[in-house]
Amino acid sequence: MSILGFHRANRAKPAPEAQPKDAALAAFLQGYSIEVMPRTAEKVDDFAALMPRGTRVYIAHIDGTPIADMVATAARLRAEGMEPMPHFPARSIADRATLLDWVARYRGEAGVTQGLMLAGGVPEPRGAYETSMQLLESGAFDGFERLHVAGHPEGNRDIDMDGTTKNVSAALEWKQKFSERTDAKMAIATQFCFEAAPVIEWADAIRDAGIDLPVHIGVAGPAKLQTLIKFAVACGVGPSLKVLQKRAMDVTKLMLPYEPTEVTTALARHKAAHPDFNIESVHVFPLGGIKTSADWLTTHTKDPE
Repeated sequence: MSILGFHRANRAKPAPEAQPKDAALAAFLQGYSIEVMPRTAEKVDDFAALMPRGTRVYIAHIDGTPIADMVATAARLRAEGMEPMPHFPARSIADRATLLDWVARYRGEAGVTQGLMLAGGVPEPRGAYETSMQLLESGAFDGFERLHVAGHPEGNRDIDMDGTTKNVSAALEWKQKFSERTDAKMAIATQFCFEAAPVIEWADAIRDAGIDLPVHIGVAGPAKLQTLIKFAVACGVGPSLKVLQKRAMDVTKLMLPYEPTEVTTALARHKAAHPDFNIESVHVFPLGGIKTSADWLTTHTKDPE
């Protein structure tokens, strides 16, 4: 080959045109929320560099976390352009005075007007409250713009000790009725799942039962498979855990990080085909790290430059 021919053969080829994102998935992920804890938030230099301004960021309140750390995290998120939504775990709140103090500090120091009501992860209540319904009834959240409640597409072993979902269903019915007499916007934020079919079946079932609260479906962000299995077992994730177990048996995938692309794409396409589907938004549990989840979200919501 001549020198000229060599250079022609090795001339840089034009870069391929950027492929558009999956339109259904990109639309489905718009308005997503994500979750942090004070100790994980400390590892993030600037939330505004990772996610859009106004992103709702839940602040998980693990039992024993000082309220000062929770409020400081909320204030920081507010300062960096995010919308903080702290957890209020009923069983970790000693009494009404404590509840009112928490709410006053969140509102006064961080401008918080949104909260997720939970029973909490401890088996026995620390004081006056045991359920999220008691928190909602307390009046402490009058004036809040948003009040989210927990949903469990695969059941909740802390509530339904008898192996059925009747207690979870009764709680959702109560929350539905409460939503009809409050001015706050309400939604159901769910535990993370790994398979679309059970989620679709559950979402359709609660709608058929008269629950019209919008659903913010929980998904696990990218993470090592071993990490996800550990969290899934600890959190009582049910039938969809088999998705991870099947993946663990495939040696070609065992060492690859899990990404929620398959489950979210399936839900997105179902939503596109059924516009009245009651899943309104996606909530990401960043089990493999906040930046890792934020990068995955950016990849699937923004077209390349």
